[in-house]
Parts: sequence; structure tokens; C-alpha cells
Amino acid sequence: MQAEEKKSLVGEEYEVEIGPVAHGGHCIARTSTGQVLFVRHALPGERVVARVTEGEEGARFLRADAVEVLSASKDRIEAPCPYAGPGRCGGCDWQHAKPGAQRRLKGEVVAEQLRRLAGLTPEEAGWDGTVMPAEGDKLPAGEVPAWRTRVQYAVDADGRAGLRRHRSHEVEPIDHCMIAAPGVTELGIEKRDWTGMASIEAITATGSQDRQVILTPRPGARLPLVELDRPVSVMRAEEPHGREGTGGVHRVHGRPFVRERADGRTYRVGSGGFWQVHPKAADTLVTAVMQGLLPRKGETALDLYCGAGLFAGALADRLGDKGAVLGIESGKRAVEDARHNLAAFDRVRIEQGKVESVLPRTGITEVDLIVLDPPRAGAGRKTVEHLSSLGARRIAYVACDPAALARDLAYFREGGYRVRTLRAFDLFPMTHHVECVAILEPVAKGS
Repeated sequence: MQAEEKKSLVGEEYEVEIGPVAHGGHCIARTSTGQVLFVRHALPGERVVARVTEGEEGARFLRADAVEVLSASKDRIEAPCPYAGPGRCGGCDWQHAKPGAQRRLKGEVVAEQLRRLAGLTPEEAGWDGTVMPAEGDKLPAGEVPAWRTRVQYAVDADGRAGLRRHRSHEVEPIDHCMIAAPGVTELGIEKRDWTGMASIEAITATGSQDRQVILTPRPGARLPLVELDRPVSVMRAEEPHGREGTGGVHRVHGRPFVRERADGRTYRVGSGGFWQVHPKAADTLVTAVMQGLLPRKGETALDLYCGAGLFAGALADRLGDKGAVLGIESGKRAVEDARHNLAAFDRVRIEQGKVESVLPRTGITEVDLIVLDPPRAGAGRKTVEHLSSLGARRIAYVACDPAALARDLAYFREGGYRVRTLRAFDLFPMTHHVECVAILEPVAKGS
């Protein structure tokens, strides 16, 4: 007998009171029947008309957009970006909230994840509850920081560049992205015809004039002659690229890398490899990590998920000639970059492979310091158990996802580590993303 198909509720509208913020750029509300709604474009305390965008009768929750605000929060502003709003560009989550309110909302999300997944209050995590803006980002309501040094444009059927709509493959054509860094905006990508291309990634480096575009053609399409408003290197991508590796990216014209600057050093980052997107992020995070670890001359350290070697370089600088650093990174191109970037340090070694596979093979049984900056899914129980057994006096955990961070902090507690301090940084303004740095230390025996 065929199961009865559940009725889709897409397009249904509910008048609701908006409750607390939730992880993912939305707030929680309930219909009169008690069904949970995840509502975008709303703020806590508002009364809105919410239109369902995903979900069916009997589902655990529905997704919805606030399409009419009946009673507005004092934190609400008119979205500065003309492409923000229900059904429009999905790149930003909080254009409709004052900048200070955005940081408070992010702080509430971090606190809620810590409580729910790690059983920690902010006080127990050594955190004052604030999310700090990056230097230069504290702007009046209605002004938007232009911070995004890497922008992934999608291309519609007419060859127009734009950004994806929320949870959709549909493209919102745009004339200008307000959060794009000036070096990206100056390329003029939105003004060109990109027929035959599936996507264009634009990269502008921090601390150098390097700019790069990575073109992904549709099957069978040829690359266009790229003439942009500023000098730029051109790469061709055959398959998805990014943090986990950049295979299938080939040089067409110019340098196959950009030069980034952080902590007084220059780093080569090739073919769209991972680098922090906010121009102040690399320095902000290195400072927070080094202040938390307080490296001493001659110590040994691990830099896990090390990318182009940012933290390994900072550690090597501070540990001196008798110190040693091992970096582990899965991406082949990133490993090549890290080895190039850190070639001046005799006692830095970079290994390629997944952390959970490579670390046990190294034979390392003890280490003084550990830095880990895992991808969004976190490090996971097995890796955390291994790290907890190495006896590090301090561990710095850099996290782009507060839920993954909280889960891993719970595993570290099982392994005998407690959070000494936690700091949160708003390195993705207008979006729901937030970066955290947790410093851990062993629990004192008998405490």
C-alpha cells in the first residue's frame, strides 16, 4: 500500500510572535498548532506574517520568511542592500538588524550552543559574552563594511553574474555586492557577459595587489577572453575547490597564487586555496591564538588543518631555533603552499593527509602546544580523544561553527581539558557566521 503523501505547506502564511535567535541565521516561532517555524528576515520580539518556504504537514519544523512586519523590534533597520529580503540573495542573514544587534544575536547563538552541547555557561568558558567587531568594522546603522575578499558568483542562463538565493540554486543577478571588498568590486565582474560559465570566484589579496578569478565553465563551454577593469590572474576550475583541496584548478593567465600578508609574513595561497575571507581575520586570529598559548622558546607544537601554514608560521617565529612545529593538512595544493611559505624554518614539517589518519602515524606521544582550525564539521570525538592524550599544556581551537566547537569542547572535557578562555569575533558581518577562539588547558589533578 502506498504511503499517503503529506501536504506541502509552502506558501502558507501564519501570523506569529518571533522568539529567540537560532543557529543558522533565523529565529524561532510557533504556529497556533505548535509547529516550529525557522523564520528568516525577522528579529526576536517582533510580530510578523511568516510565509512558509519549505516544509509539509507533520514535519518537525518549517522554514519561513517574514514577509510583513506587524510590530517591529527597535533593532530593525531598512536593509541597506537592495538585493536582501525574502526570496532574494542568500549571502547575508542580518541586513535588517543594527550592527550592534547582529553581534548580540551571534553572542546569543554561541551561548546557546555552549549550554546545549557542552553544558557550559559563558562564565565557565571564560567568556564575557561579547562578539567583537574587527578593526574598522564598527559602523553606524545603515552602513555596511566591505570585507569579503573572496566572492563566489553564480551565473544565470542569460550569462549574468549574481549570487545564489537562500537554500536554492536560483541566481539573483546583482549590480554590486555591498559586503565585497573594494579589490573585488573594482574588477567589474557584474558588468560582463559570462555566457557558458557556471561560476566565477573573485579573490583580492590582503597586503598585496594580487587579484585572481577562477572560472568554472559549464560542460562543453569554452573559456571567454577575460578582460576586467583591473589586472587579474585567471584560473580554470574543473571541479569544486576550496578548503579540502584544490584539484582540477589550472592556470590560464598570470600567477597561479595570490600573496597574502599576516603576522609580519607573506603567505602564498594557490588556486583558490583556503585563507580567511575578512582582511583583518588572519591577524586577529593569530593574535588571539598566540595570546592564549603564550609559546615559549624550544617548545613543540602541532598545527592541525594548517592550510597555507598561517599558525605554523606564527608558532615557528615564537618557538625559536630549538622549537619544532608539525603541520597537517589534507589539501595537496595547500600543503605545497605551506611548505613553500615555511621553507625558511628548519624545524617545521608539513604532512599531507587527513588529521585522523596522519596524526597516529607520526608516532608523536607528547607535545607542548596544539592549534586546530578544523572545517565546519569540527574535529570529532576520535581526533579530540587522540589530542587529549598528548599532554599539551595549552590547546587553541579556532572555530567557524559554534555548534561543532561546543560538541568538541564536550569531548575535550571527557579527555581532561577545560576551557580557560573563549573569545568570539564578528569576522563575517551581515551573515550569521561567527569565529571563536577557545583556549584549553588540562584540568588540575584533584580539582
